[in-house]
Amino acid sequence: LLASFCSQITIPRRSYLLRSHSSRNTLLANQNFTGEPVHFDLDDNNPMEAPKSSLNEKKVFGGELLRSVLTECQPQEGSPANTFTEHELQELQAALPNMNIRPRTMKKTAVEDGGKILDILEPWKAPTDITRQSEASQEAPTLEWHGAPEFKSPDPALPRAFRQKVRDGYLTGPTNGACPGFLQCNVVILPQGQTAFDFLLFCQRNPKSCPLIDVCDVGSPHPWGVAPLADLRTDVPKYAIYRNGKLEQEVTDATSFWPENSVAFLIGCSFSYDGALMEAGIPLRSAEQGKNVPMYRTSLKCRSAGKLHGNVVVSMKPIPALQISRHVEITSKYPHAHGGPVCIGRPDVIGVFDLERPDWGEAIDLGPDEVPVFHACGVTPQAVLMDSKVPFAITHAAGHMFVTDLPSNMGV
Repeated sequence: LLASFCSQITIPRRSYLLRSHSSRNTLLANQNFTGEPVHFDLDDNNPMEAPKSSLNEKKVFGGELLRSVLTECQPQEGSPANTFTEHELQELQAALPNMNIRPRTMKKTAVEDGGKILDILEPWKAPTDITRQSEASQEAPTLEWHGAPEFKSPDPALPRAFRQKVRDGYLTGPTNGACPGFLQCNVVILPQGQTAFDFLLFCQRNPKSCPLIDVCDVGSPHPWGVAPLADLRTDVPKYAIYRNGKLEQEVTDATSFWPENSVAFLIGCSFSYDGALMEAGIPLRSAEQGKNVPMYRTSLKCRSAGKLHGNVVVSMKPIPALQISRHVEITSKYPHAHGGPVCIGRPDVIGVFDLERPDWGEAIDLGPDEVPVFHACGVTPQAVLMDSKVPFAITHAAGHMFVTDLPSNMGV
């Protein structure tokens, strides 16, 4: 490790640079497992130092030493080249006990972009509300990507007028039965970071409870892929604010709570097929009774993701017994809105023992010919965020959805 005689020694898949600083020899590796460059300092009295010999022998000794010590320190499968894992660094430290491993301060690097000098190490700063509005008008997507929605049929004027009333504060109630024929979404907003990634993974692992429809760009409240003119800070009838796993308050405008580095997730909702059920003559008892749908925690466990864990939440619809098969047939065509039911007629088998005491929403009266039918529910994320004690999150209030411009069947 050796002396200033080796200017550079290259080993397959990883490069090392040897330098001499007066009486100390420093090995600079590209970066460690945390992504930071590290110094490897070798004491002058290291017993592994090359013996006093000719220049050529010193070079040969240096190469052999590095190859013998670092042979096993290759990137693990699936990890990028020129990186160390913690285990690899521990092996290297054990092989060279007199070597100190310490972070090195990196010089800032700037790159040019359109005439501006950008510091690629500067923390990202979200735009202000004024610049957001300017960017929304100037940099709106053209919707020209393959498979982009056309927003032509059905006419999106209905949900756009609905959202405008919500934004103006005229509509603050549950959205069951609202805008039939259009996709409704549950909303979850998290700060960018590990929790946001874990939640994305959670949705991928639990598509029945969390059928992911869209994810907004970091810092953007505009869901371009589902409602180009919408603003998620104002267009949901009611929001829930969570801190450290507890519901702090419910509000009708989330602008003042919106994190600058937000990541907004939109998850399909079973309200989306209310229109199809009504067309088939299947009643919506909650809308008829002027109530929010009842929602219940269950004993059904979700697949965890990172620190996120919890159980499935279900909503309940009373369905006439003779229409159960038709109900299952219709709802199963909407996997993007929770799909078919998870349980019919036996709430006790999923850990629900009292239909008169829902965890969210309001209890609904069942007729003598009706059977309780349970669907996975988009309140599952709220329960999971609470059980996992997430530091901060904004969601829709239970039953108060974001109405998109997309048709509810999405090609069904």
